[in-house]
Amino acid sequence: MSFEKSRPIVIVPYREAWVSEFEEIKLGLKDCLGELALRIDHIGSTSVPGLSAKDVIDVQITVANVEAELLLSRLMEGGYKLVPDIFYDNFVGISEAQSPQMKKRFSREKEGDRRAHIHIRETGKLNQRYALLFRDYLRASAVTRDGYQVIKERLALLFPESIDGYLYIKDPLMDVIFEGAEQWAVHTGWSQL
Repeated sequence: MSFEKSRPIVIVPYREAWVSEFEEIKLGLKDCLGELALRIDHIGSTSVPGLSAKDVIDVQITVANVEAELLLSRLMEGGYKLVPDIFYDNFVGISEAQSPQMKKRFSREKEGDRRAHIHIRETGKLNQRYALLFRDYLRASAVTRDGYQVIKERLALLFPESIDGYLYIKDPLMDVIFEGAEQWAVHTGWSQL
């Protein structure tokens, strides 16, 4: 299997600045969306202290309806770049009938702003919960966090110029880790409050 070239995949050591950079992005999104954003969370590897990551801040905006015209128009008017062909998250084992649980919208940062991936998901859906539980599990489990980091670093070596190749292996691995996170959530009484 061959994968097309893309921008280089570079994994960098954890940076404490990612926390304040997220807060700045969050303020801009709050100003743009107001009451439409039920919550705005720092997710992904940059949200896990000690975890190396690509230098891209992942943000999850939780909303009541990802298809709301007002939501989409406010984002566009605010200068955020909606990616028109991303409507669902992928998850191993989710059937087409369950796909509404994975519905989303995806946006990029405003022109000239710090690089960010903005995931817009509906409250109470599996994909909205997934991002928060995955983050919190990595924060709680040093073994899982460190193993995940090693795999990401090795994938960057194997696919240095192909995000598709990198994600081809990383995405199903995340779903396997999520299964462990689900067990951890039950055992600890985790809640996404």
